[in-house]
Amino acid sequence: MIDAALAAISLSVWLYLLLLRGGYWRAAERDVRFAPDDLPAPVTWPRIVAVVPARNEADVIARSIGSLLEQSYAGEFSVVLVDDQSNDGTGDIAMNEAVKLDAENRLTILRGTEPPSGWTGKLNAMATGVRMVEAKGAPDYILFTDADIAFRDSKALERLVRGAEAKGTGLTSLMVKLRCDSFFEKMLIPAFVYFFQKLYPFSWVNDPGSKTAAAAGGCMLVRHDALVKAGGVAAIRDALIDDCAMGGLLKQQGPVFLGLTEAVESIRPYDGIGEIRRMVSRSAYAQLDYSPLKLAGSVLGLFVTYLAPPYLAIAVEGWPGFAGALAWAIMALSFQPIVRLYRRSAMWGVALPVIAAFYTTFTVDSAVQHWLGRGGAWKGRYQAAAGAQ
Repeated sequence: MIDAALAAISLSVWLYLLLLRGGYWRAAERDVRFAPDDLPAPVTWPRIVAVVPARNEADVIARSIGSLLEQSYAGEFSVVLVDDQSNDGTGDIAMNEAVKLDAENRLTILRGTEPPSGWTGKLNAMATGVRMVEAKGAPDYILFTDADIAFRDSKALERLVRGAEAKGTGLTSLMVKLRCDSFFEKMLIPAFVYFFQKLYPFSWVNDPGSKTAAAAGGCMLVRHDALVKAGGVAAIRDALIDDCAMGGLLKQQGPVFLGLTEAVESIRPYDGIGEIRRMVSRSAYAQLDYSPLKLAGSVLGLFVTYLAPPYLAIAVEGWPGFAGALAWAIMALSFQPIVRLYRRSAMWGVALPVIAAFYTTFTVDSAVQHWLGRGGAWKGRYQAAAGAQ
């Protein structure tokens, strides 16, 4: 009786995800479809300023800043790096790269300050950069991007702007291509993108009639007047999941776009499982509103959705076993578009239950770290208390 009920629930969940969850698994929302090559250029290219918060990013900052300064953008474009109290020479390395590219006049480096009470470090750094930009004359757009992000296509910014101008989006955000080289990256990183899409179906995010809102913090092109109207960065100053908070804030002002891209990539390595665990644990419990009840529900849901199907398929006979096998097959097939995006073996789809088990432990670890007062850990700061209830 229990196996039959479990089979019915699990298969129903996967039929819902396949048919009624915004087609998240298709991974169809792409920057090249949002702004195809034949999309007309704006009559006047808007003025853009990139704001890059950075804290101890000496190993990646040169490539990141260099890729921004090498963008072949026809309009006025400059970069503001907010060096958030780094002690590893992050700012000097960035400026040296700008000098090598003969672009030091387009790079400004600000020294960040300790975040005030109620602010997370990254959002305080972003706000510092915005204030400096506005003091010199408000731009048309601000490009918020991270210090571990590289623009591998020199026309990536141009494509973003063409799409934003043509579609009138106040926020144009891209889920950048994450590094996927080490064994644990191959195992866990594509699933991270898959789970994010499932949580925030991009087609729903991009639908003005849907309440679903999100963004990907590695690359967010924000219309300045929409940001001001929404209350600025200060309106989300305590958000640990700052990108989705920005998405929610700006969707209230008008159309937004969130899509996948291969033109912009993360260059931060996650060679070991511990590094990926820390990346996920930093904000997973915040996603659950720091609620033990939601944590228990999430763990139960992950079991029913991902672990029950292989158990039923392998250990149970009759129709519950068949239903489990069907649910497992749907699960594996739904993972294929993201697996193909990352150019990995289709067999990772079969392993999705094991991958989901890892993410379940990461989620529980996130709650434990929060209970120990170490939530939201990033570069020596524990920030979860700023957003906890």
